[in-house]
Amino acid sequence: MLKLSSNVQPLNDITESGTIIRRITDNPNYVSALRSNEYFYQRNGRPLPAGFGGYLFATPPTAPAPLNSFLLDPEITYLGHGDVIRIGPDRKSFRALYRRKSPHNAFLLTERCNNFCLMCSQPPKPHDDSYIIDNVLRTIPLMSQETPAIGLTGGEPTLLGPALVKIVQSLKSHLPSTGVHMLSNGRNFKDLAFAKTLADVRHPDLMIGIPLYSDISSIHDYVVQADGAYDDTLRGIINLKSLGVKVEIRVVIHQATYSRLPDLARFVRRNLTFVDQVALMGLEMMGFTKFNLEKLWIDPKDYQPQLVEAAEILDQARIRVSIYNHQLCVLDPRLYPFNRKSISDWKNEYMPECAPCARKTDCGGFFASATLRYSKHITPFTAVNDAIACQ
Repeated sequence: MLKLSSNVQPLNDITESGTIIRRITDNPNYVSALRSNEYFYQRNGRPLPAGFGGYLFATPPTAPAPLNSFLLDPEITYLGHGDVIRIGPDRKSFRALYRRKSPHNAFLLTERCNNFCLMCSQPPKPHDDSYIIDNVLRTIPLMSQETPAIGLTGGEPTLLGPALVKIVQSLKSHLPSTGVHMLSNGRNFKDLAFAKTLADVRHPDLMIGIPLYSDISSIHDYVVQADGAYDDTLRGIINLKSLGVKVEIRVVIHQATYSRLPDLARFVRRNLTFVDQVALMGLEMMGFTKFNLEKLWIDPKDYQPQLVEAAEILDQARIRVSIYNHQLCVLDPRLYPFNRKSISDWKNEYMPECAPCARKTDCGGFFASATLRYSKHITPFTAVNDAIACQ
């Protein structure tokens, strides 16, 4: 698991005011004329190249540090050319906002939300965090145009209103070839005018992932802890699709949702065939999940019959199906074609039992938080006669 946030230590006077958001390089031969806008990341004790706007040190420098210099946490070793970092106005807080070589970059747009999901991994906070909008808008122009995809998440991004539309417009303008996947509960898209404002940006590759937890409204509303959320969500999905915006339906599987998975799949087949994808997802042991674990936890091995039936119903309806956040060895083999490696690299782990597994590179692995509880049926695969079989 990568450590994205940490403390930093200023090594000299800081001439920059406010929050520092800078692209970095570790290339000592970086173009001289462009250096003043970049920070240089010093990995070793070689002479510092001159002219950069600031400097980050992996180890304490042996000579006096230039202005705008910071010593990084020893665990921050992964930074490289083209990454973007944030140093807070307190001059002591650090975060890696964007990693150029990673396929798992995402922006948390707000911690506010109008749902209160039982298994929320990012529990909502009511405080004003609108400063995030400025941080994101400053970061986007610094990102590589070769970035394959970027995620937008929360909280609930639609609570930003026009600012969300501005962010999507900025992504379209600066990163026209980058896919955007936004997580939203979809409820605010019941407002057709708001949905149209976002659709009118005409981003060429925007998909919105919206949770739908049951074919029964009371179950969905119970899971998200919000009366009327089911109706709002369905209206939002329909509005977005009527305006040409791609939609993914997301289903987190736990005790309250697993038994009716096939019924939900039939509901989608009858009423929402136009969605672009359905993702059937394992549980992340973060946030509210830890407090509601006894209400939520079911070993993934125990819901395989329902998962197989749901996936087959959707697949037969020619709806794209993806299974996220599951370990290959607990899945029914019929589900292997739908399995995706979905856990972000910075929080992806494997358990000790996985060490000898011959299919580790094919497996989605675990959230780092899974040490709290995971399947009792983790069993490594081994190569037998050039085929892969389970021990």
